[in-house]
Amino acid sequence: MTQDELKLAVAQAALAYVVEGDIVGVGTGSTANFFIDELAKMKHKIKAAVASSEATAQRLRAHGITVLDLNDVSSMPVYIDGADEITPQGAMIKGGGAA
Repeated sequence: MTQDELKLAVAQAALAYVVEGDIVGVGTGSTANFFIDELAKMKHKIKAAVASSEATAQRLRAHGITVLDLNDVSSMPVYIDGADEITPQGAMIKGGGAA
């Protein structure tokens, strides 16, 4: 599989964690973009999204997904993001440059 195919597969698998009727947090980066594109297919099942960056907010809005400010949200059952590196001990590193 190519990197993009792997990212798409991860994005599709992450949809299983989205709580219908609630708010989903969405990170930033290439894998998050694949997730946003997949989330758009079920946007009618979520209340809204919270974005970790303006780029993510713009992509969500472009798909017709309502974006809320984190300060206006009291509960967010899930936050989906990618990781740039995962150590053998399971520590995840985020921030490879997309944001």
